[in-house]
Amino acid sequence: MKKRAYQDGCAVAHALDLIGDRWAMPIMRELMLGPKRFTDLRASLPGISANVLTQRLEELEAASVLIRRRLPPPAASQIYELTDWGRESEILFQVLGRWACRSPTMQPGMPMSNVSVILSMRTMIDRGRIGELDATIGLRFGEEEFRLILKDGDFSADRGAAEGAEVILSGDQNALAAVIYGGASFDEMAENLKVEGDRALAERFTRLFPLPPKAEATYNP
Repeated sequence: MKKRAYQDGCAVAHALDLIGDRWAMPIMRELMLGPKRFTDLRASLPGISANVLTQRLEELEAASVLIRRRLPPPAASQIYELTDWGRESEILFQVLGRWACRSPTMQPGMPMSNVSVILSMRTMIDRGRIGELDATIGLRFGEEEFRLILKDGDFSADRGAAEGAEVILSGDQNALAAVIYGGASFDEMAENLKVEGDRALAERFTRLFPLPPKAEATYNP
């Protein structure tokens, strides 16, 4: 375990002892939809060094937030995955994400990983807007595929085959984020985002994720 700690009996302080260090929560975020290899984590977190990633993985493993294991042959790769308790932390990402979206200083248009975009949709979905919509949306971002299901007023988004969905969106995940959260149109993003299937459904889908209003900016230097 790491040496630095708050020495405070508050459970929130203990949570920060466990996952409050730089890069800890982004690493957990990247494992939220399933296990990844060390190289996969580095690719999805381009700002992290190998040494820091190794240190954070060791700390999170010691805290029982994640485990590492080796896949059997022929893969024989070492992977990292969240424990059942580690996966319970998704609610923290949702609450923090919604709160941070209201920040008057959050810069729009910053790059997001594939997993980050999926988790943002799981966080920001307005189930009241789904109504009677019954549809499947497929996403292809590079070599990764995701399957989003809208049914009975509910929404799920996980890894899965995009093939067979009524709409398949493929290309750059940040282009999709620009449509969903930045007000861009599919036509404006056409160079980086391809729409296959029901275009009207795709348009309706992107309107299911309203952002909360910004908090008042009170700092005036």
